[in-house]
Amino acid sequence: MTVVDTTPPAATLPASPTTSDRAELPVGAGPVAAPKIPVSVIIMTKNEESNIAACLDSVRAFDEVFVVDSHSEDQTCAISADRGATVVSFAWNGRYPKKKQWCLENLPFRHQWVLYVDADEQMSPELAEEIRGIIAEGPRYTGYFVGFDAVFFGKALRHGHRTHKLVLFDRSRGRFLDYEDLDVVNMWEVEGHYQPQIDGPVAALKGRMLHKDHKDLFSFFEKLNKYSDWEASLRARGALRHPDQSTLSPVRRLLYRLEPFIPLRGVGIFFYSYLFRLGFLDGRAGFYYAMVFGLYHCIIDAKMYEARCKKGPAP
Repeated sequence: MTVVDTTPPAATLPASPTTSDRAELPVGAGPVAAPKIPVSVIIMTKNEESNIAACLDSVRAFDEVFVVDSHSEDQTCAISADRGATVVSFAWNGRYPKKKQWCLENLPFRHQWVLYVDADEQMSPELAEEIRGIIAEGPRYTGYFVGFDAVFFGKALRHGHRTHKLVLFDRSRGRFLDYEDLDVVNMWEVEGHYQPQIDGPVAALKGRMLHKDHKDLFSFFEKLNKYSDWEASLRARGALRHPDQSTLSPVRRLLYRLEPFIPLRGVGIFFYSYLFRLGFLDGRAGFYYAMVFGLYHCIIDAKMYEARCKKGPAP
């Protein structure tokens, strides 16, 4: 795999205005723009023209943005280049590293800290400013989890299950592990649902990101079907590792420990999201979101059972 057009063009940046320069600014000229946040953003894409513009607009405050594209057949690359992102072409060779780790090993970063953002996610201004402050003061931790607010049926959900991902970290002290999952035929070039391994302490940020996919439900369920294949395969062989649990609530940590032993796990997860986590307060959207979340785990269990049936009884 090779990087194409990864070297950003040289740019002449205006010098920071001195005190005397600021004094000569005309009245009403407005405040001087804040400097860019010295973090490298990585966005991985394939046919994301419906999502990429909003995603890129939300990360304008960051100094460097890479769009690592897997030969999109739509306008993803053109939209990304038009918004100032460095577009990198990626072709997976069917081996390790997969896409996220490949980015860490091959992109020409200007900064030590990286932030992974999916094309269907959007950075909140509050989170961007929180990251700015952490980098400016000197990070106390090696990696940071971020919570996500889901948009389902056009409604921003305020309750129910919450997803947390470790997306901001020191790139020299983080790595996406190989899971021996190349035999999962329906999985693709991107690592599955797991967090990078971080060499150092981690924490959770207060600000949140928005998960807002503009694609239809067919695409949404297609992605869940692939991820459930991957997770069922790893669970069946006992190879699925849980993320760092130090930032999770005691209830979440307990659920992680008990999860493999819960019968009808998907049903229990539905009630956890819809009742215990007050998903019903989000109306019909909250009901369907909890149902889909529970169904996802039911599908994983069904696929694991299917695999056992195909193997037959042990000799």
